Amino acid sequence: MPSRLQNHFRQEYGADSFHVQIADFLAEWFDGSDTLRVHTSGSTGTPKQLRVEKQRMMNSAMLTLSFLHLREEDTAMLCMPLQYIAGKMVVVRALVGGLNLIPVAPCGHPMQPLSQAPVFSAMIPMQVFNSLQVPEEAEKLSRIRHLIIGGGAVDEELGKQLHSFPHAVWSTYGMTETLSHIALRRLNGPEASEWYTPFSNVSLTLSADQTLIIDAPLVSPIRLVTNDIVEFNPQGQFRILGRKDNTINTGGVKVQIEQVEARLKPLLPFAFQITAAPDSKFGERIVLLVQSENPVTEENLHEAFRQLPPYWRPKQIICLPQLPLTGSGKPDRATARKIASLTQIPG
Repeated sequence: MPSRLQNHFRQEYGADSFHVQIADFLAEWFDGSDTLRVHTSGSTGTPKQLRVEKQRMMNSAMLTLSFLHLREEDTAMLCMPLQYIAGKMVVVRALVGGLNLIPVAPCGHPMQPLSQAPVFSAMIPMQVFNSLQVPEEAEKLSRIRHLIIGGGAVDEELGKQLHSFPHAVWSTYGMTETLSHIALRRLNGPEASEWYTPFSNVSLTLSADQTLIIDAPLVSPIRLVTNDIVEFNPQGQFRILGRKDNTINTGGVKVQIEQVEARLKPLLPFAFQITAAPDSKFGERIVLLVQSENPVTEENLHEAFRQLPPYWRPKQIICLPQLPLTGSGKPDRATARKIASLTQIPG
């Protein structure tokens, strides 16, 4: 039976409003069960549903509240979808820390409706990028005292735009199974770094495949073997080189999708993704998916491709009206591979 709060929000804002989604989440949070449903984003495969312990979600919230020194009555903007762990954890942090929640329906410009900046906010890179394009929104964004960015990689250009912000801006590392982030890296100021620093209760090691293994008993009851290929520095920090399932083996040479995309990012004037398709000669060929209504050929991109190592150069270009994305806005790598595999090379 819907709660009084759920009924009030449905009458006040409409059945499909973001406020109703918040009320629905709160009803589930206080339903007496020790666990809660969460969904993975599906960035590398089919999204799946998990049940996680509410106590571990509170543990995760306390780690972030403590690390960022957030205090009772601080304002926290919620502008993330509530079906995924990132949005749920903003609400849990508000509950655990006594923060004042400011709901903004998930959109590309979450700063636009605000009259002043919140103390704390969690955003995805696209929201930050969009906000920086509008002077009024960029100014409010710069006044957020604690801004964390997750749900996707923060590329070099976006990092440069944030470097001079007066307050702390962080890139997060985590996943649904770790109930949001277990490590942060600073994006601005003298502490800016490409290395993630894990929380003190988190133990990290490498698998035989050089992927990250996470022991974080406060937030996960099991050891997590990730697909993220990383390297450590002597201080115990790590940086991400790419994902194991984003490795393309072309002609016996292993190529990391993320590294190719990072190299092409400043060279291409349109949205794109790198993926792979089976190839009789090379085993796999590198494919460039381009978001464009007009044809794009290798001749058009000759100068950009020349700046890549030979084995990194795409051997096929596919134009699409829209690149495949997950519900949380990440590249849908599984769908991208299907598109590439089903599209024959002309001629």
